[in-house]
Amino acid sequence: MPHQNGTQTLLIDADDTLWENNVYFERAIANFISFLNHHEYSPAQVREVLNGVERECILTHGYGLHSFAHALVETFERLSVEPLTPALHETINGFAHTIAEHPVEIIHGVPETLQYLAPRHHLILMTKGAIAEQTGKIERSGLKEYFAAVEIVAEKDLPTFRSVISKYALPPDSTWMVGNSPKSDINPALAAGINAVFVPHDNTWILEHDEVDEPQPPCRLLMVETFAGLRAHF
Repeated sequence: MPHQNGTQTLLIDADDTLWENNVYFERAIANFISFLNHHEYSPAQVREVLNGVERECILTHGYGLHSFAHALVETFERLSVEPLTPALHETINGFAHTIAEHPVEIIHGVPETLQYLAPRHHLILMTKGAIAEQTGKIERSGLKEYFAAVEIVAEKDLPTFRSVISKYALPPDSTWMVGNSPKSDINPALAAGINAVFVPHDNTWILEHDEVDEPQPPCRLLMVETFAGLRAHF
């Protein structure tokens, strides 16, 4: 087991691993779809359009509330028979801004688990998104003290993982990526030659869904039901 090998490096995701995140976006999307009240498209069909628009907005605006607000406005413009007035624009932006106003909700068992892990292992917080937004959440979470370093990246893909591994000279056999997203946490980490711990979350963003890759030896993959389950392995 990992803990028999001494100190490990744990790269730990933030959104929906340490604190709730996507559930607030889901609520905003539900409110937006209800507000749009489309007479031809079902809510599921509207959501499909929004998913596609979000993918487009990520390419131009990155991740975060700014990109999300753009996606809502663009979806409204594509589907609504009404013109987008300044008042409607403000209302639609309001759905996104309600997320920013929500306090950081730490997932159950996270502080105690980080408190347990921090003296035993090398913890690096690795999250993607807008720097100002992610920095704000990290500061408000009260969890920063447990981490030796923080990496806020634009994307979590193979080149990014290779860059972080190189930056900190991380030994692959004792380095693990811990997170809830197969697409951004688990699969690119395994592709980069390090180990991974999958912590499933019921509300993982649909654009982060993917099949979890089989690890190629010597890489290892663990799955724990909750973040607190890390204590059994590290």
